[in-house]
Amino acid sequence: MNYVRTGLLMAGLTALFGAVGYLLGGGGGMLMALGFAAVTNLFSYWNSDRMALAAHNAQEVDERSAPELYGMVRDLAARANMPMPRVYLIQEDQPNAFATGRNPQNAAVAATTGILRTLTYEELAGVMAHELAHIKNHDTLTMTITATFAGAISSLVTFGMFFGSRDNRPNFIVQILLSILAPMAAALIQMAISRSREYEADKLGGQICGNPVWLADALAKIAAGVQHIPSETAEAKPATAHMFIINPLTGGGMDNLFSTHPDTGNRIAALMEQARALGIGRGNAGAGFTAQASDSPWSNSPRQPGPWG
Repeated sequence: MNYVRTGLLMAGLTALFGAVGYLLGGGGGMLMALGFAAVTNLFSYWNSDRMALAAHNAQEVDERSAPELYGMVRDLAARANMPMPRVYLIQEDQPNAFATGRNPQNAAVAATTGILRTLTYEELAGVMAHELAHIKNHDTLTMTITATFAGAISSLVTFGMFFGSRDNRPNFIVQILLSILAPMAAALIQMAISRSREYEADKLGGQICGNPVWLADALAKIAAGVQHIPSETAEAKPATAHMFIINPLTGGGMDNLFSTHPDTGNRIAALMEQARALGIGRGNAGAGFTAQASDSPWSNSPRQPGPWG
């Protein structure tokens, strides 16, 4: 189903490209925009994950360079019965994380150094389980392609603002309207996809880690951290904001209509309801995922802060 949704998304964004091109340059502009869209479709399918990781200067880690994080992801992936994704670290103080990749066989999870310093082992397990849920649900292809297209639309509009014309006459009113409406249309497409998929990934993430309370507590901490610690990289590349577990942008005045994420309080409430249905409360919050590696410092010590930083 997610492949169908991704196909529809790519078709819709391609049509948007064509409309923008026509308004900026008539029939010739439409053909150029559609050609650009075709190239973007092919390129984003094969390379959007690498572009997303490069945009945030993510560095790949392994069992020697980040044994605790790598071992956690490995064990959670085994619990989820899915391939082990590549693991990346982002040198960023804001606590956050995202997943990317065109399918579970070619996927990656990325966490900021800020989230490693902020969360307990169990809370981070909940976050990584959420990101693995996105991969298992094939959300990451849609997410990364949308990010690529959103950036391409902005580039197309910027190009049109400087060079676009219709019948060899600049149409500044059309260009100004496009500079507002085209990114807005892309944001609406992101919103339509993002809000539902976050609830689904939260639910499956709670199942993978075994304790939805851990993810609920993590979301509360991450949301508080985002409010107090801006991410310069995310602010400079807002097209990738919908990929993160919590929107990394601090534009508090933006209308909720254009938010790529559902309300954090609603997500936490849904996770706590899931925990109650499983018979899990804060009194037994230690139940659930434990590391399989015998040398893990957390294997017998639940709810301790992780010595990440």
